[in-house]
Amino acid sequence: MKAVGVFAFGGPEVLRVVDVPEPHAGPGEVRVRVHAAAVSPSDTLMRAGHVPLPGVKPPYIPGQDAAGVVDEIGQGTVTGLRVGDRVMAAVMPIGPRGGAYAEHVVLPASWVTGAPAGASHAEAATLPMNGLTARLALDLLALSAGQTVAVTGAAGTFGGYLVQLAKADGLRVVADASPADEELVRALGADAVVARGDDVAARFRDVAPAGVDGLADGALIGASVVAAVRDGGGVTALRGTGSLGVPERGITHHDVYVPDYFGEWDKLDRLRRLAETGAVTLRVAGTFPPEEAPEAHRLLEAGGTRGRLVLEF
Repeated sequence: MKAVGVFAFGGPEVLRVVDVPEPHAGPGEVRVRVHAAAVSPSDTLMRAGHVPLPGVKPPYIPGQDAAGVVDEIGQGTVTGLRVGDRVMAAVMPIGPRGGAYAEHVVLPASWVTGAPAGASHAEAATLPMNGLTARLALDLLALSAGQTVAVTGAAGTFGGYLVQLAKADGLRVVADASPADEELVRALGADAVVARGDDVAARFRDVAPAGVDGLADGALIGASVVAAVRDGGGVTALRGTGSLGVPERGITHHDVYVPDYFGEWDKLDRLRRLAETGAVTLRVAGTFPPEEAPEAHRLLEAGGTRGRLVLEF
């Protein structure tokens, strides 16, 4: 089958279309004929050699989000899915089977749910990994309806989903944005929008003088943003809590590791339902054939992408 992978780590140019053996579903598994795979920052890190791949042999195949059609169900697998169903799935690319940049992926049935009704394959592929990451970040903060959460990087895919999921949870959302993205972030549902930048904590405090109850640092600002959080509040980090400095003022630091939610079928399916109601917006920034995967990686690493770039198989 056709896949996109790397034999040696490096820049986008090392990505190439490869032919690999076609996998088949075993007990407890389903196989998805992939029609779309979203491109994420985690994929670029894997391609560059910054993700441990113990025991995995090349070609290394990235991709944490897949959308397509179920075309095989393993013997004895308990699932509500049927062959022919349109689905989306979270994928773990660090195993021997590789990631979502391939014509077929085989996954535990609990990692797969129906695609949102009316969504294209490309749109559905933008939701699983970033949606689950945003859901986990909010769950770790454990805020109650009416409390305030701050979001950095709110115009990005993770940040945008977090804004919308927070609003669905009944939270007040303060978010950052560049002037060009302010209208977008407001449209996503943010109650207040401040200018982005390393000193954004002070601007969050202007909106919430007592400090926000929780903060999700999607922009990876790090320790300086913790000043926006009230004593006893919480903050989530996407690349390790060490970036947030030493905990102080009773603030709890939470490390968001999205594979903790892979297999949490109810979390993934709730994202589907929210997308169907319009509470969550599926944003595709551009689509590419597998042969143009290097260009998709270059564009993502250049910054400024709003929505997800997607490979279509």
